[in-house]
Amino acid sequence: MSAAVPDLSRVRAQKLIAEGHVILDGKRVTTQTHKAAQGQTLHISAAPTKAWYLKPEPMALDIVFEDAHLLVLNKPAGLVVHPGAGVRSGTLVNGLLAHCGESLTGIGGVERPGIVHRIDKDTSGLLVVAKSQKAYDGLVVQFADHSIERVYQAVVFGCPMPLVGSIDKPIGRHPQHRTIMTIRQETRGGKHAVTHYKVRAAHPNAQDAVASVVECQLETGRTHQIRVHLTALGHPLVGDKTYSKGRQSRFSPINSFPRHALHAAKLGFIHPDTGKLLTFEAEYPADIGGLVSAMETMHS
Repeated sequence: MSAAVPDLSRVRAQKLIAEGHVILDGKRVTTQTHKAAQGQTLHISAAPTKAWYLKPEPMALDIVFEDAHLLVLNKPAGLVVHPGAGVRSGTLVNGLLAHCGESLTGIGGVERPGIVHRIDKDTSGLLVVAKSQKAYDGLVVQFADHSIERVYQAVVFGCPMPLVGSIDKPIGRHPQHRTIMTIRQETRGGKHAVTHYKVRAAHPNAQDAVASVVECQLETGRTHQIRVHLTALGHPLVGDKTYSKGRQSRFSPINSFPRHALHAAKLGFIHPDTGKLLTFEAEYPADIGGLVSAMETMHS
């Protein structure tokens, strides 16, 4: 469809088809591969605009890169990325609107302007935000084809075995608890999910580990993917109140850690305008850094 309408991006065309806004010769188009033939009548209706107002709210943003098309920032733990149910202010989007001004409004939708991916409220680390429609479309394509490099550092209970491996288990919403994700077969609504992991350090040692630092690289990007996959291995994240099921340790700094210990440490992608490869890294925030330092003093 984007070929028939030159001003329409492929990403936008796919979204309009998925939302039922494309009619061809009086019939609703339901497949993204459908081609319009010469002489056919194509009607595209814009999705109704929601009554939605996001208030710009100045806030300190740890921006590590910015140009006319995008910015990369280091998100602190505790900051919600975008408004949602029960949250209308104090989000990263509110801060971005104050930082970028009206130029950000509407890019990628009125509710989540500029947001091409998200990390959980209590996850810290790197996030890329689109400042132009060209950047948004280009980044969405890279996320869809899994060419974005995303590496996380996690602190988990125990030590995964083997020390290097991949977790290939589909993830879907829990059938009874809709805010929780779980391992679920694709025939029952689960989506393909792959996480590659490597144990970076085990304390006090791999055989008798109280906790480990695990590097995780996402091949796919499902909701709570790392948290669910590591839990499925029997090694949930330290501080994860949702998935650790009250697990305790003999090491008190682990039991008192206030959030799930997950940090988006590396982000790499092709700049949608320049075509250059950009790679960014962010060190541990103070809380995870302190936890890891305390773990390094463990004795068996």
